[in-house]
Amino acid sequence: MPRTRIAALTTLAMIAFAGNSLLCRLALKGAGIDAATFTLARVVSAALTLWLILRIRAAPRGIAGNWYSAFALFVYAGGFSFAYLGLPAGTGALLLFGAVQATMIGYGLWTGEHLRVPQWAGLVLALGGLVGLVLPGISAPPLGSSLLMLGAGVAWGVYSLRGRRSFDPTTTTAGNFLRAVPFAAAVSMLTLAHTSFEQSGLMYAILSGAVTSGVGYVVWYTALRELKAATAATVQLSVPVITAMGGIALLGEPLTPRLLVGSAAVLGGIALVVAKKQTVR
Repeated sequence: MPRTRIAALTTLAMIAFAGNSLLCRLALKGAGIDAATFTLARVVSAALTLWLILRIRAAPRGIAGNWYSAFALFVYAGGFSFAYLGLPAGTGALLLFGAVQATMIGYGLWTGEHLRVPQWAGLVLALGGLVGLVLPGISAPPLGSSLLMLGAGVAWGVYSLRGRRSFDPTTTTAGNFLRAVPFAAAVSMLTLAHTSFEQSGLMYAILSGAVTSGVGYVVWYTALRELKAATAATVQLSVPVITAMGGIALLGEPLTPRLLVGSAAVLGGIALVVAKKQTVR
């Protein structure tokens, strides 16, 4: 696959991931929907959207994916939603993507991937920029919510690593979302007494599932087949930056010097990591 296409697909996937964060903030913080219902609506709408895509393109009958990946997908989606009920956005982003980093880069190093000195420098720069972007807002986050977000990050890292083996991203993602529906439905049933949703919250959840999750994950799966684990982990550091920029444009959040410096560090660090191919010794 041409490198320009890989870069374009990766960029679209990162924008989709940032969209998930923005939609989740909009829904859970002010649109009157509970975390379990948001997760269920997100998973179901993603599964239906991908099923329609498969029907339109006249794909062979049957779906791919597996229960292990589906469970990892559910743990990420559910943990993400419930964690944001008790965490500030910046704290949640740091915990989530820190866990993704640890999972994916740890796996890459364990399986023989090696980073060159400039790439290590880029990784440190990107992590430093991310910490600088969110650290001032961190103050004793709730332990339960923190553990949920860390678990969501590990689950997303596992899901991303497993997705690199996919031969057909659409059928694989469709199968995983379909298998994740019973898990999300079970949690929704267990929290039935706390169920609440308004039309706007449900709309945000459906958009998150159909567009930024369903279609976005297909794009990410496609790009993952061409990326090293360490590169795939590092480029995801751009998501908090994109999310912050989206918050400025859509939610009226202020543009600060800290945001500008942190964003430059994160994006510059990513550029160093992906500028040269990683080598396996």
